[in-house]
Amino acid sequence: MRIILLGSPGAGKGTQAQSISNKYSIPHISTGDIFRMNISNGTELGILAKSYMDKGLLVPDNVTIDLVKTRLKEEDTKNGFLLDGFPRTIYQADVLDELLKEDSQKIDAALLIKVPRGFIIKRMTGRRVCPNCGASYHLEFNPPTQKGICDDCGSSLIQRKDDTEETVQERLDIYDFQTLPLIEYYTEKGILKSVDGTKAINEVFEEIIEILGDIK
Repeated sequence: MRIILLGSPGAGKGTQAQSISNKYSIPHISTGDIFRMNISNGTELGILAKSYMDKGLLVPDNVTIDLVKTRLKEEDTKNGFLLDGFPRTIYQADVLDELLKEDSQKIDAALLIKVPRGFIIKRMTGRRVCPNCGASYHLEFNPPTQKGICDDCGSSLIQRKDDTEETVQERLDIYDFQTLPLIEYYTEKGILKSVDGTKAINEVFEEIIEILGDIK
């Protein structure tokens, strides 16, 4: 089974990706992980990607595509994969289709975890973390016993820069700009499948299993 996972920041993709990977015995492949692995291993493509990242620039399409292409040739992808963070553009999606076609393969489903913007903002801006022990909380859904204080070690909780409303809004704007064309792209191909990401984690996963179970 070959799946593309779509969803805005804070939609819960990471949690669902791990569950899907475990259930169907397919690797969860994220572009972030690919970049880190190649940079850590000092590969030629990793060094090239790092040269852009160190300057605060986006890694060019051709470099990202080559990294993903190399990863998809590894043995553990033989029975399928779950792609997260790729493709991000229509061009990348077209290249991926052609790449798979070379091996008589195709994407079986583009799985979209849908969560309204207001819900995402509430979910992400309410997060608090302990800078000392790493414990995480949420002001509404998982508050600490004592306001602003970590239950585990007693340190003062902080809000990460990535979780401020301004930053969250910017990340969502970028996601909308990049992903809306992909949603239309995979809708036209008849393989876009949507789930309601506002439900409980286990309910979202059950819905995903039901959807994937119908794929032939």
